[in-house]
Amino acid sequence: MTADPIRILIADDHLIIREGLRLILETAEGMELVGEASDGAEALRLAGETRPDVILMDLRMPGMDGLTAIQHLSVEHPHIAVVILTTYNEDDGMVRGLQAGARAYLLKDPDRQTLFNTIRAAARGETLLQPEVLARLLNQRAAPPSAAPELSERELEVLAAVGRGQRSKEIAYHLGISERTVKAHLASLYNKLGVDSRAAAVSTAIQRGLLSAGQEESKG
Repeated sequence: MTADPIRILIADDHLIIREGLRLILETAEGMELVGEASDGAEALRLAGETRPDVILMDLRMPGMDGLTAIQHLSVEHPHIAVVILTTYNEDDGMVRGLQAGARAYLLKDPDRQTLFNTIRAAARGETLLQPEVLARLLNQRAAPPSAAPELSERELEVLAAVGRGQRSKEIAYHLGISERTVKAHLASLYNKLGVDSRAAAVSTAIQRGLLSAGQEESKG
């Protein structure tokens, strides 16, 4: 039995960007483009009409911008995964977008395989951040350590694994615990950090000094 294709909506005010993404997505197996929007308001409308699994969202658009659209989507369509795809390498926008509920942040220069992998991870409810995005997040710590919530040693291990892009099954295997236990730790992390997604947990944890560059690096 063939799995249903991942339904994708593009939101970008530049026609040439939308056309380029459309051509790239046409080469992807298991993905279907269901709509295109030129601003945040249109993206919200089409999200309700086309029911995408993933939205590729630009941040800077006329009228309603991408960040505002993400905030609305997290309330009105929380099941839709948003991947920020922008030419603007702005640290503040990156952090705010992830904390608003986006699953990933890509600059508009990724190779197609990175784009496809990020879309698939987002559709599975997972987070996949480019190394350069994680590096910039690590330089954006704003809150002092005293403002950070108290996490258990196991919760910190799970958080570090999430920051490395590991799936729940992989985390469970490496830590020698059940996948259900991993999900319980994630739920506790979300509650303590005041977030509702893996990407937001990672960005918030880095902001509060709970994750370091050493913890982010993949273990061989």
